[in-house]
Amino acid sequence: MEYREIGKTGMKVSALSFGASSLGGVFHSINEAKGIEAVYTALDHGINFIDVSPYYGHYKAEIVLGKALKHIQRNRYLLSTKVGRYGKDGVNTWDYSGRRAKESVYESMERLNIDYIDLINVHDIEFADLHQVANETLPALVELKEEGIVKHVGITDLQLENLQWVIDHVPAGTVETILNFCHFCLNDDKLIDYLDYFESRNIGIINASPFGMGLLSSRGVPDWHPAPDSLVEACRNAAEYCKLQNYPIEKLAIQYSVSNPRISTTLFSSANPENVLKNIQIIEEPLDEQLVKEVQKIIGNQQRVSWKNS
Repeated sequence: MEYREIGKTGMKVSALSFGASSLGGVFHSINEAKGIEAVYTALDHGINFIDVSPYYGHYKAEIVLGKALKHIQRNRYLLSTKVGRYGKDGVNTWDYSGRRAKESVYESMERLNIDYIDLINVHDIEFADLHQVANETLPALVELKEEGIVKHVGITDLQLENLQWVIDHVPAGTVETILNFCHFCLNDDKLIDYLDYFESRNIGIINASPFGMGLLSSRGVPDWHPAPDSLVEACRNAAEYCKLQNYPIEKLAIQYSVSNPRISTTLFSSANPENVLKNIQIIEEPLDEQLVKEVQKIIGNQQRVSWKNS
């Protein structure tokens, strides 16, 4: 496993990291024991960075992850969670106030069975008033950093423009990391356009959703996916082509997403220990760069077509 520093944080993380959203049953119901075993499998095979959120499964992901972490030495992993997005009884809620952000950090630590958080993020800032994020949410998290409750502070979003706006409107060094998803995968590499900007501000880059939230999948895109039909069809054609080459598109997708050394780590999520191990093994194999070109040619004018978050 290759390890890369996230910006200037000093956190050296595995190029492939464990996203714990699946532990919340976000995509389908899970076997909790298998989910916990998936965490152990990840850590036992070189992954050292775990990302979660109270929003995933409306607290369930943090609760299940906490059951796993209870039995793992704290120095074996770096942990990221978030504030701002929540939910209860199947209803999504948002609260980006400084007061709620601080409360949320302590609640997350209790669910996760830890006494500090390596990286705390403001979650999906496109749902917030960006001025509130800059002037209230982030300052509250910086106060917790000064107290040693959290070690580093970041922001997450699908929209790269929002990340840049917030960074431009807070003191230098406030935002230490960004987490962006679906913009460094086979069908969308828009994140590349922002690498110089983030690096010039010493901000570490975390990539997520190497499979485009299911677009780059042999089994086809899930019904809930917000992508336009034209993009769904292009990715379906790409998956079929990969199948004919006896090279599953999932394999190519995850190899591609970890291939850029300027991106610190790529998060994938699975509550299945066999899938976790398979993905770790896959990234140790060389990337078929010719197949990447062929697949991106098939995706064609649907490259970089995106959608609104939901």
